[in-house]
Amino acid sequence: MVTIQSRCGILCGMPAPSKRKPTTDPHRTLRAVSVENPFYSRAHAGDPTNPRKISAVVNIRESAITTMAARGRIDVAQVAAADRFRRLWETMGGKGASAIDYGREYVDGGKRSDPITERQMNAADGLRRAHRALGDHGYWLVSRICGEGYSINEVVRPGSSKRAKLNAANDLRSCLDTLCEMWNLVVKI
Repeated sequence: MVTIQSRCGILCGMPAPSKRKPTTDPHRTLRAVSVENPFYSRAHAGDPTNPRKISAVVNIRESAITTMAARGRIDVAQVAAADRFRRLWETMGGKGASAIDYGREYVDGGKRSDPITERQMNAADGLRRAHRALGDHGYWLVSRICGEGYSINEVVRPGSSKRAKLNAANDLRSCLDTLCEMWNLVVKI
């Protein structure tokens, strides 16, 4: 007596696995770029050991802005506008505000520090002007992506189509163009 086993066994009713395997190669997310040398000295400008630019490795999946810039979807001025917006957002306290410790005892004539610094007030004014220039939807989009670090996929509704994601990317580019014009970061040729 010969027994015949089915070829599919337990996996009979399941779809075939995808032929494309997700990559775990970390080098696909890293890219070499040329950046300003933070240790450059003008006193030794012609010295080969003191280059103006150096090579650095950047993680292109660090943020949506970095990914779009690495793929050539946004230009240098738009990246500068996104970075400036992020700096204002973080200065204002978008990364988390610290609480005032009223129980702390001050000694030797020390005085209580002002809970809101002048730098934070200037950042709030810059964000207020950006909100007026972008409108409610544009400011929401830029603050989510540039300020809070969301990706394009996280900003659109779950299960949205590719068209919705492309529209969000186009809206982000137009908002960054508006910020470039507002902060004089763009030169149209």
